Amino acid sequence: MVLLGVGGLVMLTGAASACPTITSTTATGQYDAEQQTNARIIVTVGEQRLIPVRGWVIAVATALQESRLRNLGHLGDRNDHDSLGMFQQRPSQGWGTPAQLLDPRYAAGAFYRRLAAVAGWQGMPLTVAAQAVQRSAYPGAYAKWELDATALVTLALRNSTDTAVMPCNATAGWLKPVPGGVVSGFRSADRPGHDGVDLIAAKGTIVRAAAAGLVITVVCNAHRRDGTALSCDVDGNPTSVLGCGWYVELLHPDATVTRYCHMMRRPPVVVGQQVAVGQPIGLAGSSGHSSGPHLHLEAHIRRPATASNAVDPVRFFADRGIDLTSG
Repeated sequence: MVLLGVGGLVMLTGAASACPTITSTTATGQYDAEQQTNARIIVTVGEQRLIPVRGWVIAVATALQESRLRNLGHLGDRNDHDSLGMFQQRPSQGWGTPAQLLDPRYAAGAFYRRLAAVAGWQGMPLTVAAQAVQRSAYPGAYAKWELDATALVTLALRNSTDTAVMPCNATAGWLKPVPGGVVSGFRSADRPGHDGVDLIAAKGTIVRAAAAGLVITVVCNAHRRDGTALSCDVDGNPTSVLGCGWYVELLHPDATVTRYCHMMRRPPVVVGQQVAVGQPIGLAGSSGHSSGPHLHLEAHIRRPATASNAVDPVRFFADRGIDLTSG
């Protein structure tokens, strides 16, 4: 995902480019600090839940319609039933307690939970997806906020404190998939069969696509030495379990492949899906042949990715302007 200025408004696209200056008066002039902070909370919760970017835009647009991105308490006679918070969610309809719904993080998470349960939401027009969650008396009202929501999501990403968020922190469309540095190198003397590098990553750290590409593999391959398949939804073991656990491979436009191993649960991407640089593709964990949470990262010069075409990721990423060694 990158940022692209279109007609004075910053839009989200799927191709890599330099990070532009935000000039949208929609995002920077019309909305105050409180509204921008609430938009940033919605984006952060979406990232943490591995909701695709489209979901962040839908959520922000919904909050714009319902509250103008204000965390509203009970408004007395002006209140719509018992509606509360940014999304005007109702305790009486099972959204949560009043205290929970006035917590912007909780409210955003509640919205995303219901959005994720809507079959096919990613292919729906924004107003249809939002209405499937909110069931508003004005089902067409959300559409008019799509451009503003897009600009606010873009602004939230630009102001993020996560140093690995978007290509503003990348070079030539590449970035580090997790913030941590290398703790175990490529084919070292003590690990000659180690075809990648291990990067520091606490359990649950978002793993991001290092560059735009096509998902070509999503696999759980944890197994015993006799070939017996094992679950990847639990922590592995360095002595009794072999394999990468849950892992993803991306094929990039230059025909190279990157592999991301030891995810903590099934990654939220599927084979054949196009992903953008910086897009969340999973959560770091310790599945498979692993002694603790980290990201095992491999780089291959062609497909299929095998030991024979694996190259040192530190050098591979350095050639693309990215330092994997620092954390």
